[in-house]
Amino acid sequence: MDDLLAARLQMAVSLGWHIVFACIGMTMPILMAYSEWKWLRTKEQVYIDLAKAWSKGVAIFFAVGAVSGTVLSFELGLLFPGFMEHAGPIIGMPFSWEGTAFFVEAIALGVFLYGWNRLNKWVHWLSGVVVGISGVMSGIFVISANAWMNSPAGFTWEDGKPTNIDPVAAMFNDAWFTQALHMTLAAFVATAFAVAGVHAYLLLKDRNNAFHKTAVRIALAFGAVAAFLQPISGDISAKDIAERQPAKLAALEALYHTSQPADLVIGGIPNDQEERVDYAIHVPGFLSFLAHGDFDAEVIGLDQFPKDERPPVLITHIAFQIMVGIGFLLAFAGFLYLLFSARFKHLLAKRWWLWFIALLTPLGFIAVEAGWTVTEVGRQPWIIHGVMKTKDAVSPMPGLQYSFYMITLVYLVLTLIIIGLMRRQIATIETYYPSARTKPE
Repeated sequence: MDDLLAARLQMAVSLGWHIVFACIGMTMPILMAYSEWKWLRTKEQVYIDLAKAWSKGVAIFFAVGAVSGTVLSFELGLLFPGFMEHAGPIIGMPFSWEGTAFFVEAIALGVFLYGWNRLNKWVHWLSGVVVGISGVMSGIFVISANAWMNSPAGFTWEDGKPTNIDPVAAMFNDAWFTQALHMTLAAFVATAFAVAGVHAYLLLKDRNNAFHKTAVRIALAFGAVAAFLQPISGDISAKDIAERQPAKLAALEALYHTSQPADLVIGGIPNDQEERVDYAIHVPGFLSFLAHGDFDAEVIGLDQFPKDERPPVLITHIAFQIMVGIGFLLAFAGFLYLLFSARFKHLLAKRWWLWFIALLTPLGFIAVEAGWTVTEVGRQPWIIHGVMKTKDAVSPMPGLQYSFYMITLVYLVLTLIIIGLMRRQIATIETYYPSARTKPE
């Protein structure tokens, strides 16, 4: 394994592991605060029980996410020093703001966790709101830095060095809004459906459990709205990528040849040697419409780029298909939930419906992982799009594969520990929360 591959794989493992906790950190505090707000309005025991139970999960995931996020920041400097040498002064602002948001979140979470029965109820709830807002903002600031890598701005590149640096222009680059919108919605979709799925599975074992019934209802309400909005943000992102990164769009759609109009490719296996897609379904003109809003528009293909500047097509295309497929499935599940809630409430208690929601548990996070694969692999061979190639930024230090092996092992062990902690947390629900007991003591 060469050093470039080892460095990229280590970043992929670290980012892929951390992003799950980032999504949870952006979403769960909102669910937690909403549940406490419902308790303040209704005084129903189930809502305060949910807020307390979810807050313990938030604490666990926050601690782990803080550690893995710190590891990522160090890895950027250790694995890709060429990148940080030039990028640090340009995109330092979103990272500093992310650090500020993180500390605000940590303080507010401490107040929330230890403020039960010590603070005014509305003040306590407000601390939970601050946790939620700062969690979302923390994610947005990091996404801004990643967006800069896809749409570099705020500097002039002269003689291999950046000059005329404008950190504000770099932070609010052309890609930050579309990426922030798409990722924030993805975080809510993934986390909300995962929460709903876990509680739906537990509800299958105890069909009259008010705790799990309410949890499923709250989580699906948030997840359904986010899943409905996600295809809209995806369309905005596609049109943006078509203008800024046509090579990425061509790779994710496996469009080898510039076409007017261009077909939308569903499924299929890209064949780089023959430059075609095997076993795919073609929808005439639809890619032209998605990219440019015109069924007859020209879409640039990979043939317009040198072969050494083309993204890996197979990985990018398959990841994109997975992301889109899961996205539409979850949007369909959200539509069914809203329909059933409005007209057919009795169906929400059916075993087939609970099994359906339970089986969706991991899909949102799989879609998030696939989406980040599209974002990162689809940008290759560039670490800063059009400015610096990844191979020119990697550390000259030999033996990077050993670092990759070690970090992978550490994350595997941490995964097992977290699974154990969450299983224990779920097992004690009935002990600590009255509304989780079907029969009163």
